[in-house]
Amino acid sequence: MKPIKITERNVMFTEPMGKEYSLNIGLIIGKQFNYVIDTGLGSGSVAPILEYIGNDEKPIIVVNTHCHWDHIWGNWMFRNGIIIAHAKCRELMDKHWEGALSDFGASKDGEVQKCLPNLVIEDRIVFPEDGVEIFFSPGHSEDCISIYDIFDKVLYAGDNIGDTEEIIVPYIDTDMETFKTTIDLYTKYDFTICVSGHNKPQGSDIASLMDAALESCWKKQITEYGLPE
Repeated sequence: MKPIKITERNVMFTEPMGKEYSLNIGLIIGKQFNYVIDTGLGSGSVAPILEYIGNDEKPIIVVNTHCHWDHIWGNWMFRNGIIIAHAKCRELMDKHWEGALSDFGASKDGEVQKCLPNLVIEDRIVFPEDGVEIFFSPGHSEDCISIYDIFDKVLYAGDNIGDTEEIIVPYIDTDMETFKTTIDLYTKYDFTICVSGHNKPQGSDIASLMDAALESCWKKQITEYGLPE
């Protein structure tokens, strides 16, 4: 897994995930805490992050952007620390853990053990000394949260950004109104870089680009999957 330095204190670790796209894990080096954003496919996904952190003894805070298996299987490597998620994320993670492992276990990287978030939020939480804000941003799924680095102006949007450069709007498991509200919320943040769960880093115009593409993508999902309008 190759580390890519996004800013002085933001690092993205990218792991190939099949032939079509990759998996991104984020790291923010703070003054009080280090923040690991998602934990990937197991202990193998986490090992390069821990190696990069090295002898930095600051406590680590893990943030799960949502409950999907490819973002949470390395949680257990941080089981003695703080793992933050939305309350709904913890509920869904607990409900679907065994089923996801049974269905997608061939994709795990290293060891996987069940480990749920131990600090849940409903709206937002801010760590002012580190300039880190974590906030509720439903869209791709109903439990999504995003992370904003206030100092370096980096937004971590998880899977609320599509998986490829050609498809910037993801599969939406909520509804169009909910997702548009989150896109509008993103425009209120002064970010210069947007890091997603699978795509390449995007610029500050990603929210407006997604807003323009959203309606046609949503109509396609309604046609293909029979979703309610």
